[in-house]
Amino acid sequence: MKRYSLLTAFLFSFLILSKGQEYDILIKNGHVIDPKNQIDEVMDIAITGEKIAKVAADISPDAAKKTIDADGLIVTPGLIDIHGHHFFGTVPHRYLSNSFTALPPDGFTFRAGVTTVADAGGAGWRNFRVFKEQVIDRSATRVLAFINIVGDGMSGVVPNEQDQGDMDAKMTAMVARQFPEIIGVKIAHYRGHQWEPYQKAAEAGKMAQIPVMVDLGGADPALPLDKLFLEVLRPGDILTHMYGRNYSGHGPKEAVLDDSGKVRDHWKEAQNKGLIFDVGHGGGSFYYDIAIPATKQGFWPNSISTDLHTGSMNGGMKDMVNLLSKMINLGMSLQQAISASTWTPAKVIQREELGHLSEGAEADLAIFSLHEGNYGFLDSAGESHSGKQKLETELTLRAGRIVWNLNGLGSSAWHE
Repeated sequence: MKRYSLLTAFLFSFLILSKGQEYDILIKNGHVIDPKNQIDEVMDIAITGEKIAKVAADISPDAAKKTIDADGLIVTPGLIDIHGHHFFGTVPHRYLSNSFTALPPDGFTFRAGVTTVADAGGAGWRNFRVFKEQVIDRSATRVLAFINIVGDGMSGVVPNEQDQGDMDAKMTAMVARQFPEIIGVKIAHYRGHQWEPYQKAAEAGKMAQIPVMVDLGGADPALPLDKLFLEVLRPGDILTHMYGRNYSGHGPKEAVLDDSGKVRDHWKEAQNKGLIFDVGHGGGSFYYDIAIPATKQGFWPNSISTDLHTGSMNGGMKDMVNLLSKMINLGMSLQQAISASTWTPAKVIQREELGHLSEGAEADLAIFSLHEGNYGFLDSAGESHSGKQKLETELTLRAGRIVWNLNGLGSSAWHE
């Protein structure tokens, strides 16, 4: 009888304790920046399972199984990188489509606070299923995609991406409607004076009701972009590589600055009418002699993205958190940089369940430290620009699970 009473008391105490610990993880004392919900202050965030359960000024640690003290740190939604290249594989001579230059996302996302990526055109309608089965379905990172207007994807600038015969708006739109992971259409690297490839991409985007991302190729002489911006593309479509120079490996192309160093009027007009201008840093698309004059004239990006691939990660870009630091040191506020890499891209790709810390949302979060000191940031030409602030990713959570933990912030201390 005594043993029965002790067991009953133990079970009763366990139930009381379990009931009291209603949250799995509690993040306390962090400076929360959540642009959608207009939060920019110290708040606590409680997580149960894969979801955000509560956001409030003071949540008791007794209510959580694990408490993470984020005092002095910055807590944001998980970052969204809408321009990367993740259709990695081992097929030779395939450029960014199932080959060596693209990167598996999980090794390069969480360490930079990124929880969602969009592959920018690696796959077209002919090989999207391979990409889905090989990468999307096997990644802890949420992987979305802009489908290439070229059926064979981004498998080689010459000749594949010049083949108008493989640019099929109807098939592209049909496949886009078939797979919810497809959130846009991509056209890239087309060389020539014809607008038809861009019109086909725009047609596919219209049929599938998703945005188009343009990575402009070259033409000699360069194409004036007022027609592209104001006639071919729609509000909500995207021009990536906004701080590129007027010449690339694809030939001459119009840059944001005119010959006198002024931001072109039709670039400003297009942004005012709703065209999205995206950083898309990459290995050869961000230059200080363009970015500094443009930002001084108030021409800032709507979205910040990396154009991650083997070249950019080892060049001036490095990773998403380094790119955010770069933009902050150009004069963007921390809040603007977080917005341009969370809530704004979520709206651009029409996935408004992402990019915020609302109660009930999936628990994708990043925790950053902001360091003060003397730092250098490189552009695509290897030229440096100094800065006083640098973000570092301390912790990343994807769907309520810790997936990056730099300094043990989310761990218990070891005791001998």
